[in-house]
Amino acid sequence: MRNKAFIVFCLCALLFHQAKAQELLNYPLDTVNGEEVYQYEVERSIGLYRIGVNFNVTQAEIIRLNPQLRERGLHYGETLLIPTGRPVVIESKPVVVETVITERVVIEPTPQESAPAPVVSETPDTAEVVATSEMPAVQVVQDGRPVVEIALLLPFESQQTKRSGNADRMMEFYQGALLALYEVQNDSIRYRLRVYDSERSERRVRALCDTTELDSVQAVMGLVYPIQIERMAEWCELHQVPLLLPFNDDNELSNRPQLLQFNANDRQEADSLCQWMLRKDSIHCVAIEVRDAEQAEYIRTLRRQMKAHEIAYSGLPLHDLLVDSAAYALDSARENIIILHSDRYQPVRLLIPHLIKLQQAGYRIRIVSQYSWQKENIALPQVFTSMFTSEAPREAYEALWNRYFSDAHVSDSPRYDILGYDLMRAMIAWLQGTKEIHGLQSDIRWTQVENGGWQNAEVRVVEK
Repeated sequence: MRNKAFIVFCLCALLFHQAKAQELLNYPLDTVNGEEVYQYEVERSIGLYRIGVNFNVTQAEIIRLNPQLRERGLHYGETLLIPTGRPVVIESKPVVVETVITERVVIEPTPQESAPAPVVSETPDTAEVVATSEMPAVQVVQDGRPVVEIALLLPFESQQTKRSGNADRMMEFYQGALLALYEVQNDSIRYRLRVYDSERSERRVRALCDTTELDSVQAVMGLVYPIQIERMAEWCELHQVPLLLPFNDDNELSNRPQLLQFNANDRQEADSLCQWMLRKDSIHCVAIEVRDAEQAEYIRTLRRQMKAHEIAYSGLPLHDLLVDSAAYALDSARENIIILHSDRYQPVRLLIPHLIKLQQAGYRIRIVSQYSWQKENIALPQVFTSMFTSEAPREAYEALWNRYFSDAHVSDSPRYDILGYDLMRAMIAWLQGTKEIHGLQSDIRWTQVENGGWQNAEVRVVEK
Protein backbone atom coordinates (compact mmCIF):
# COMPACT_ATOMS: atom_id res chain seq x y z
CA MET A 1 0.00 0.00 0.00
CA ARG A 2 2.81 2.37 0.86
CA ASN A 3 4.51 1.58 -2.44
CA LYS A 4 1.34 2.44 -4.34
CA ALA A 5 1.00 5.71 -2.49
CA PHE A 6 4.62 6.55 -3.22
CA ILE A 7 4.15 5.78 -6.93
CA VAL A 8 1.04 8.00 -7.07
CA PHE A 9 2.98 10.80 -5.36
CA CYS A 10 5.85 10.51 -7.86
CA LEU A 11 3.43 10.55 -10.81
CA CYS A 12 1.71 13.67 -9.45
CA ALA A 13 5.06 15.39 -8.93
CA LEU A 14 6.14 14.48 -12.46
CA LEU A 15 2.90 15.81 -13.95
CA PHE A 16 3.28 19.02 -11.91
CA HIS A 17 6.81 19.63 -13.16
CA GLN A 18 5.78 18.84 -16.73
CA ALA A 19 2.95 21.37 -16.42
CA LYS A 20 5.33 23.99 -15.03
CA ALA A 21 7.79 23.30 -17.85
CA GLN A 22 5.02 23.69 -20.41
CA GLU A 23 3.93 26.94 -18.74
CA LEU A 24 7.46 28.34 -18.97
CA LEU A 25 7.48 27.63 -22.71
CA ASN A 26 4.71 30.19 -23.08
CA TYR A 27 6.88 33.11 -21.89
CA PRO A 28 8.82 35.02 -24.59
CA LEU A 29 12.57 34.52 -24.64
CA ASP A 30 15.35 37.03 -25.09
CA THR A 31 19.13 37.11 -24.85
CA VAL A 32 20.62 39.60 -22.41
CA ASN A 33 24.38 40.07 -22.31
CA GLY A 34 24.91 36.53 -23.56
CA GLU A 35 22.34 35.01 -21.17
CA GLU A 36 18.99 33.52 -22.16
CA VAL A 37 16.08 34.98 -20.17
CA TYR A 38 12.30 34.77 -19.95
CA GLN A 39 10.22 37.95 -20.19
CA TYR A 40 7.67 37.66 -17.40
CA GLU A 41 4.86 40.16 -16.76
CA VAL A 42 4.20 40.50 -13.03
CA GLU A 43 0.75 39.26 -12.03
CA ARG A 44 -1.45 40.55 -9.25
CA SER A 45 -0.89 39.36 -5.67
CA ILE A 46 2.47 37.70 -6.34
CA GLY A 47 5.74 38.32 -4.58
CA LEU A 48 9.37 37.93 -5.54
CA TYR A 49 9.68 34.72 -3.55
CA ARG A 50 6.79 33.07 -5.42
CA ILE A 51 8.17 34.19 -8.79
CA GLY A 52 11.51 32.59 -7.88
CA VAL A 53 9.79 29.34 -6.94
CA ASN A 54 7.76 29.29 -10.15
CA PHE A 55 10.88 29.76 -12.31
CA ASN A 56 13.20 27.73 -10.05
CA VAL A 57 15.61 30.62 -9.52
CA THR A 58 16.71 32.58 -6.47
CA GLN A 59 15.49 36.06 -5.65
CA ALA A 60 19.08 37.30 -5.97
CA GLU A 61 19.21 36.05 -9.58
CA ILE A 62 16.01 37.95 -10.41
CA ILE A 63 17.29 41.16 -8.80
CA ARG A 64 20.60 40.84 -10.70
CA LEU A 65 18.75 41.16 -14.01
CA ASN A 66 16.18 43.64 -12.69
CA PRO A 67 18.10 46.07 -10.43
CA GLN A 68 15.15 48.49 -10.33
CA LEU A 69 13.56 46.12 -7.78
CA ARG A 70 16.10 47.26 -5.17
CA GLU A 71 14.65 50.76 -5.03
CA ARG A 72 10.93 50.26 -5.47
CA GLY A 73 9.96 46.57 -5.27
CA LEU A 74 7.54 44.81 -7.61
CA HIS A 75 4.94 46.63 -9.69
CA TYR A 76 1.93 44.84 -11.15
CA GLY A 77 2.12 44.70 -14.94
CA GLU A 78 5.86 45.38 -15.30
CA THR A 79 8.03 42.96 -17.27
CA LEU A 80 10.87 41.18 -15.49
CA LEU A 81 13.83 39.34 -16.96
CA ILE A 82 14.11 35.84 -15.46
CA PRO A 83 17.18 33.67 -16.20
CA THR A 84 16.40 30.33 -17.87
CA GLY A 85 19.65 28.71 -16.79
CA ARG A 86 20.19 27.36 -20.32
CA PRO A 87 23.33 28.09 -22.37
CA VAL A 88 22.97 30.42 -25.34
CA VAL A 89 23.86 29.13 -28.76
CA ILE A 90 25.66 31.90 -30.60
CA GLU A 91 24.86 32.01 -34.31
CA SER A 92 27.36 33.52 -36.71
CA LYS A 93 24.88 35.71 -38.54
CA PRO A 94 25.40 39.35 -39.53
CA VAL A 95 23.84 41.90 -37.22
CA VAL A 96 20.80 43.58 -38.72
CA VAL A 97 19.84 47.00 -37.43
CA GLU A 98 16.07 47.29 -37.10
CA THR A 99 15.61 51.00 -36.74
CA VAL A 100 12.54 52.53 -35.20
CA ILE A 101 13.37 56.15 -35.76
CA THR A 102 11.80 59.53 -36.35
CA GLU A 103 13.56 61.20 -39.25
CA ARG A 104 11.51 64.28 -38.52
CA VAL A 105 9.93 66.20 -35.70
CA VAL A 106 6.87 68.33 -36.38
CA ILE A 107 7.64 71.50 -34.46
CA GLU A 108 7.16 75.14 -35.39
CA PRO A 109 8.82 78.11 -33.64
CA THR A 110 5.63 80.07 -32.93
CA PRO A 111 2.53 77.86 -32.83
CA GLN A 112 -0.83 79.46 -33.56
CA GLU A 113 -3.89 78.59 -31.55
CA SER A 114 -5.51 77.05 -34.59
CA ALA A 115 -2.45 75.13 -35.74
CA PRO A 116 -2.62 71.34 -35.50
CA ALA A 117 -0.24 69.71 -33.09
CA PRO A 118 2.45 67.08 -33.45
CA VAL A 119 0.94 63.77 -32.43
CA VAL A 120 2.53 60.51 -31.41
CA SER A 121 1.43 57.49 -33.36
CA GLU A 122 -0.83 55.25 -31.29
CA THR A 123 0.72 52.12 -32.81
CA PRO A 124 3.58 50.89 -30.62
CA ASP A 125 5.44 49.31 -33.55
CA THR A 126 6.60 52.64 -34.94
CA ALA A 127 7.09 55.07 -32.03
CA GLU A 128 7.10 57.79 -34.69
CA VAL A 129 6.19 61.45 -34.72
CA VAL A 130 3.49 61.89 -37.37
CA ALA A 131 3.51 65.09 -39.42
CA THR A 132 0.29 66.82 -40.36
CA SER A 133 -0.10 68.39 -43.76
CA GLU A 134 -0.41 71.89 -42.29
CA MET A 135 2.88 71.57 -40.36
CA PRO A 136 5.65 70.36 -42.66
CA ALA A 137 8.31 68.07 -41.26
CA VAL A 138 11.68 69.51 -40.33
CA GLN A 139 14.26 68.52 -42.94
CA VAL A 140 18.01 69.07 -43.11
CA VAL A 141 18.25 72.83 -43.63
CA GLN A 142 20.65 74.58 -45.97
CA ASP A 143 20.06 78.17 -44.86
CA GLY A 144 22.82 78.24 -42.28
CA ARG A 145 20.67 77.39 -39.28
CA PRO A 146 22.20 74.49 -37.31
CA VAL A 147 20.20 71.34 -36.70
CA VAL A 148 20.79 69.72 -33.30
CA GLU A 149 19.98 66.01 -33.30
CA ILE A 150 19.14 64.23 -30.05
CA ALA A 151 18.70 60.46 -29.87
CA LEU A 152 16.08 59.08 -27.47
CA LEU A 153 16.32 55.35 -26.68
CA LEU A 154 13.48 53.86 -24.64
CA PRO A 155 11.97 50.35 -24.34
CA PHE A 156 8.70 50.95 -26.20
CA GLU A 157 8.24 47.16 -26.58
CA SER A 158 7.19 47.68 -30.18
CA GLN A 159 7.99 44.05 -31.05
CA GLN A 160 5.85 42.63 -28.23
CA THR A 161 2.35 41.36 -28.92
CA LYS A 162 1.29 42.56 -25.47
CA ARG A 163 2.83 45.76 -24.16
CA SER A 164 3.35 46.28 -20.43
CA GLY A 165 2.43 49.27 -18.32
CA ASN A 166 6.10 50.23 -18.35
CA ALA A 167 5.95 50.72 -22.14
CA ASP A 168 3.04 53.13 -21.65
CA ARG A 169 5.13 55.11 -19.17
CA MET A 170 7.96 55.25 -21.70
CA MET A 171 5.53 56.63 -24.28
CA GLU A 172 4.49 59.33 -21.80
CA PHE A 173 8.14 60.20 -21.21
CA TYR A 174 8.53 60.52 -24.99
CA GLN A 175 5.48 62.78 -25.28
CA GLY A 176 6.75 65.08 -22.55
CA ALA A 177 10.15 65.28 -24.27
CA LEU A 178 8.38 66.33 -27.48
CA LEU A 179 6.60 69.16 -25.71
CA ALA A 180 9.92 70.42 -24.37
CA LEU A 181 11.33 70.46 -27.90
CA TYR A 182 8.22 72.23 -29.14
CA GLU A 183 8.87 75.11 -26.75
CA VAL A 184 12.55 75.63 -27.58
CA GLN A 185 12.31 75.84 -31.36
CA ASN A 186 13.35 79.26 -32.68
CA ASP A 187 14.54 80.95 -35.84
CA SER A 188 18.23 80.41 -35.12
CA ILE A 189 18.31 76.70 -34.30
CA ARG A 190 16.29 73.59 -35.04
CA TYR A 191 16.10 70.37 -33.04
CA ARG A 192 15.60 66.94 -34.51
CA LEU A 193 14.65 63.97 -32.33
CA ARG A 194 15.70 60.50 -33.41
CA VAL A 195 13.67 57.93 -31.48
CA TYR A 196 14.57 54.26 -31.14
CA ASP A 197 13.04 51.31 -29.35
CA SER A 198 15.96 50.20 -27.20
CA GLU A 199 14.13 46.96 -26.32
CA ARG A 200 15.45 45.07 -23.28
CA SER A 201 18.73 43.60 -24.42
CA GLU A 202 22.25 44.70 -25.23
CA ARG A 203 21.85 43.43 -28.80
CA ARG A 204 19.73 46.36 -29.90
CA VAL A 205 22.06 49.03 -28.49
CA ARG A 206 25.16 47.24 -29.75
CA ALA A 207 23.66 47.10 -33.24
CA LEU A 208 23.07 50.87 -33.22
CA CYS A 209 26.54 51.65 -31.91
CA ASP A 210 28.26 49.38 -34.43
CA THR A 211 26.86 51.32 -37.39
CA THR A 212 26.89 54.98 -38.43
CA GLU A 213 23.24 55.34 -37.39
CA LEU A 214 23.97 57.72 -34.50
CA ASP A 215 26.98 59.54 -35.94
CA SER A 216 25.06 62.79 -36.50
CA VAL A 217 23.59 63.12 -32.99
CA GLN A 218 24.88 65.67 -30.47
CA ALA A 219 23.30 64.07 -27.39
CA VAL A 220 21.75 60.76 -26.28
CA MET A 221 19.05 60.35 -23.65
CA GLY A 222 17.25 57.32 -22.27
CA LEU A 223 18.19 53.68 -21.68
CA VAL A 224 16.83 51.76 -18.73
CA TYR A 225 18.89 48.62 -18.28
CA PRO A 226 22.52 48.60 -17.04
CA ILE A 227 23.56 46.04 -19.65
CA GLN A 228 22.74 48.60 -22.35
CA ILE A 229 24.33 51.60 -20.67
CA GLU A 230 27.89 50.29 -20.69
CA ARG A 231 27.97 49.85 -24.47
CA MET A 232 26.32 53.22 -25.12
CA ALA A 233 28.66 54.93 -22.65
CA GLU A 234 31.64 53.60 -24.63
CA TRP A 235 30.16 54.97 -27.85
CA CYS A 236 29.45 58.37 -26.26
CA GLU A 237 32.98 58.57 -24.89
CA LEU A 238 34.42 57.78 -28.31
CA HIS A 239 32.25 60.42 -30.02
CA GLN A 240 32.39 62.98 -27.16
CA VAL A 241 28.59 63.00 -26.86
CA PRO A 242 26.72 63.47 -23.53
CA LEU A 243 24.52 60.57 -22.36
CA LEU A 244 21.72 61.50 -19.96
CA LEU A 245 20.39 58.57 -17.89
CA PRO A 246 16.89 59.24 -16.53
CA PHE A 247 16.15 56.06 -14.57
CA ASN A 248 19.35 54.56 -13.14
CA ASP A 249 21.05 55.42 -9.87
CA ASP A 250 24.04 53.08 -9.53
CA ASN A 251 26.18 53.80 -12.57
CA GLU A 252 29.94 54.06 -12.29
CA LEU A 253 30.52 57.74 -13.06
CA SER A 254 34.25 57.82 -12.46
CA ASN A 255 36.24 58.11 -15.68
CA ARG A 256 32.96 58.58 -17.59
CA PRO A 257 32.82 62.36 -18.20
CA GLN A 258 30.06 61.96 -20.80
CA LEU A 259 27.53 60.45 -18.33
CA LEU A 260 24.81 62.57 -16.72
CA GLN A 261 22.82 60.70 -14.05
CA PHE A 262 19.52 62.18 -12.95
CA ASN A 263 18.68 59.88 -10.03
CA ALA A 264 20.54 60.21 -6.76
CA ASN A 265 22.59 57.27 -5.58
CA ASP A 266 22.24 55.71 -2.12
CA ARG A 267 25.09 57.67 -0.56
CA GLN A 268 23.81 60.97 -1.93
CA GLU A 269 20.34 60.34 -0.47
CA ALA A 270 21.80 59.14 2.84
CA ASP A 271 23.98 62.25 3.15
CA SER A 272 20.93 64.46 2.56
CA LEU A 273 19.06 62.71 5.37
CA CYS A 274 22.07 63.00 7.65
CA GLN A 275 22.22 66.75 7.04
CA TRP A 276 18.53 66.93 7.92
CA MET A 277 19.18 65.02 11.16
CA LEU A 278 22.06 67.31 12.08
CA ARG A 279 19.79 70.35 11.69
CA LYS A 280 17.21 68.88 14.06
CA ASP A 281 17.58 70.00 17.66
CA SER A 282 15.69 67.26 19.43
CA ILE A 283 15.57 63.84 17.80
CA HIS A 284 16.38 60.33 18.94
CA CYS A 285 17.27 57.76 16.25
CA VAL A 286 16.24 54.15 16.66
CA ALA A 287 17.18 51.37 14.21
CA ILE A 288 15.05 48.22 13.89
CA GLU A 289 16.44 45.15 12.14
CA VAL A 290 13.95 43.88 9.55
CA ARG A 291 14.44 40.48 7.94
CA ASP A 292 15.03 41.81 4.44
CA ALA A 293 18.75 41.44 3.86
CA GLU A 294 18.52 41.43 0.05
CA GLN A 295 16.69 44.75 -0.17
CA ALA A 296 18.31 46.81 2.58
CA GLU A 297 21.38 48.26 0.87
CA TYR A 298 20.04 51.82 1.05
CA ILE A 299 19.39 51.56 4.80
CA ARG A 300 22.84 50.07 5.38
CA THR A 301 24.31 53.02 3.48
CA LEU A 302 22.28 55.42 5.61
CA ARG A 303 23.56 53.90 8.82
CA ARG A 304 27.17 53.99 7.56
CA GLN A 305 26.77 57.68 6.76
CA MET A 306 25.16 58.34 10.15
CA LYS A 307 28.23 56.82 11.76
CA ALA A 308 30.49 58.95 9.56
CA HIS A 309 28.55 62.07 10.61
CA GLU A 310 28.66 60.93 14.29
CA ILE A 311 24.86 60.68 14.54
CA ALA A 312 24.07 58.25 17.32
CA TYR A 313 21.26 55.71 17.19
CA SER A 314 20.07 52.93 19.47
CA GLY A 315 19.11 49.45 18.33
CA LEU A 316 15.73 47.83 18.85
CA PRO A 317 15.26 44.08 18.33
CA LEU A 318 12.40 43.24 15.99
CA HIS A 319 10.96 40.82 18.56
CA ASP A 320 10.56 43.55 21.16
CA LEU A 321 8.58 45.70 18.76
CA LEU A 322 6.32 42.81 17.71
CA VAL A 323 5.44 41.99 21.34
CA ASP A 324 4.89 45.68 22.11
CA SER A 325 7.88 45.92 24.42
CA ALA A 326 9.73 48.67 22.60
CA ALA A 327 9.10 51.64 24.89
CA TYR A 328 12.47 51.22 26.65
CA ALA A 329 14.30 52.08 23.42
CA LEU A 330 12.39 55.32 22.84
CA ASP A 331 12.76 58.80 24.29
CA SER A 332 9.57 60.36 25.60
CA ALA A 333 11.01 63.89 25.46
CA ARG A 334 12.22 63.86 21.86
CA GLU A 335 10.97 62.88 18.41
CA ASN A 336 11.95 59.28 17.72
CA ILE A 337 13.25 58.72 14.17
CA ILE A 338 12.62 55.06 13.35
CA ILE A 339 15.00 53.55 10.80
CA LEU A 340 13.53 50.32 9.44
CA HIS A 341 16.12 47.98 7.95
CA SER A 342 14.43 47.77 4.54
CA ASP A 343 13.85 50.03 1.56
CA ARG A 344 10.75 48.06 0.50
CA TYR A 345 7.34 48.56 2.07
CA GLN A 346 6.21 44.93 2.08
CA PRO A 347 8.51 43.72 4.93
CA VAL A 348 7.69 46.89 6.89
CA ARG A 349 3.91 46.83 6.57
CA LEU A 350 3.31 44.51 9.55
CA LEU A 351 5.38 46.76 11.81
CA ILE A 352 3.36 49.92 11.21
CA PRO A 353 0.47 49.00 13.62
CA HIS A 354 2.97 48.44 16.44
CA LEU A 355 4.57 51.83 15.80
CA ILE A 356 1.12 53.43 15.77
CA LYS A 357 0.48 51.92 19.23
CA LEU A 358 3.63 53.66 20.48
CA GLN A 359 2.40 56.91 18.96
CA GLN A 360 -0.96 56.48 20.67
CA ALA A 361 0.89 55.88 23.94
CA GLY A 362 2.30 59.39 23.70
CA TYR A 363 5.63 58.86 21.93
CA ARG A 364 6.48 61.09 18.99
CA ILE A 365 7.27 58.77 16.08
CA ARG A 366 8.58 59.52 12.58
CA ILE A 367 9.73 56.78 10.21
CA VAL A 368 12.43 57.00 7.56
CA SER A 369 10.47 55.95 4.49
CA GLN A 370 10.78 55.97 0.70
CA TYR A 371 9.25 58.21 -1.94
CA SER A 372 7.61 55.12 -3.45
CA TRP A 373 5.70 54.50 -0.20
CA GLN A 374 3.58 57.60 -0.69
CA LYS A 375 0.84 55.52 -2.30
CA GLU A 376 0.51 53.51 0.90
CA ASN A 377 -1.82 54.55 3.68
CA ILE A 378 0.72 55.06 6.48
CA ALA A 379 -0.78 56.83 9.47
CA LEU A 380 2.61 58.00 10.76
CA PRO A 381 4.79 61.06 10.12
CA GLN A 382 7.52 60.26 7.59
CA VAL A 383 10.76 61.68 6.28
CA PHE A 384 12.23 60.71 2.91
CA THR A 385 14.37 62.03 0.08
CA SER A 386 12.98 62.86 -3.33
CA MET A 387 14.04 64.16 -6.73
CA PHE A 388 10.46 65.29 -7.40
CA THR A 389 9.89 68.33 -5.22
CA SER A 390 9.52 71.25 -7.62
CA GLU A 391 6.41 73.37 -7.04
CA ALA A 392 6.55 75.22 -10.36
CA PRO A 393 3.14 76.03 -11.86
CA ARG A 394 1.98 73.51 -14.45
CA GLU A 395 -1.07 75.20 -15.95
CA ALA A 396 0.67 76.16 -19.21
CA TYR A 397 2.15 72.69 -19.58
CA GLU A 398 -1.18 70.96 -18.93
CA ALA A 399 -2.84 73.19 -21.52
CA LEU A 400 -0.11 72.23 -24.00
CA TRP A 401 -0.54 68.53 -23.18
CA ASN A 402 -4.32 68.63 -23.55
CA ARG A 403 -4.04 70.54 -26.80
CA TYR A 404 -1.58 68.12 -28.35
CA PHE A 405 -2.36 64.71 -26.87
CA SER A 406 -5.44 64.71 -24.58
CA ASP A 407 -4.39 61.30 -23.25
CA ALA A 408 -5.20 60.12 -19.76
CA HIS A 409 -1.96 59.90 -17.79
CA VAL A 410 -0.73 56.40 -17.01
CA SER A 411 1.81 57.52 -14.42
CA ASP A 412 0.93 59.66 -11.43
CA SER A 413 3.80 60.14 -8.99
CA PRO A 414 6.20 60.78 -10.50
CA ARG A 415 4.61 61.80 -13.78
CA TYR A 416 6.71 60.30 -16.58
CA ASP A 417 5.57 62.85 -19.13
CA ILE A 418 6.79 65.71 -16.92
CA LEU A 419 10.00 63.78 -16.23
CA GLY A 420 10.58 63.59 -19.99
CA TYR A 421 9.80 67.30 -20.29
CA ASP A 422 12.17 68.34 -17.49
CA LEU A 423 15.03 66.12 -18.65
CA MET A 424 14.76 67.19 -22.28
CA ARG A 425 14.96 70.80 -21.10
CA ALA A 426 18.00 69.85 -18.99
CA MET A 427 19.61 68.16 -21.99
CA ILE A 428 19.12 71.21 -24.19
CA ALA A 429 20.39 73.51 -21.42
CA TRP A 430 23.49 71.30 -21.10
CA LEU A 431 24.17 71.61 -24.84
CA GLN A 432 23.88 75.38 -24.45
CA GLY A 433 26.37 75.41 -21.56
CA THR A 434 23.86 75.70 -18.67
CA LYS A 435 24.08 73.13 -15.86
CA GLU A 436 20.98 74.04 -13.87
CA ILE A 437 17.25 74.22 -14.60
CA HIS A 438 14.11 74.70 -12.54
CA GLY A 439 11.67 72.11 -13.80
CA LEU A 440 7.98 71.46 -13.37
CA GLN A 441 8.55 68.33 -11.30
CA SER A 442 12.30 68.30 -10.63
CA ASP A 443 14.98 70.92 -10.22
CA ILE A 444 18.23 69.74 -11.79
CA ARG A 445 21.74 70.89 -10.92
CA TRP A 446 24.66 68.96 -12.36
CA THR A 447 27.79 68.53 -10.27
CA GLN A 448 30.82 66.66 -11.51
CA VAL A 449 32.10 63.55 -9.80
CA GLU A 450 35.86 63.67 -9.34
CA ASN A 451 37.52 62.57 -12.59
CA GLY A 452 34.20 61.46 -13.97
CA GLY A 453 30.64 62.15 -15.01
CA TRP A 454 27.93 64.40 -13.69
CA GLN A 455 25.38 63.79 -10.93
CA ASN A 456 22.17 65.67 -10.26
CA ALA A 457 22.73 67.27 -6.85
CA GLU A 458 19.14 68.41 -6.24
CA VAL A 459 18.02 65.89 -3.62
CA ARG A 460 15.44 67.27 -1.21
CA VAL A 461 14.37 65.95 2.18
CA VAL A 462 10.61 65.86 2.60
CA GLU A 463 8.80 65.75 5.93
CA LYS A 464 5.30 64.38 5.67
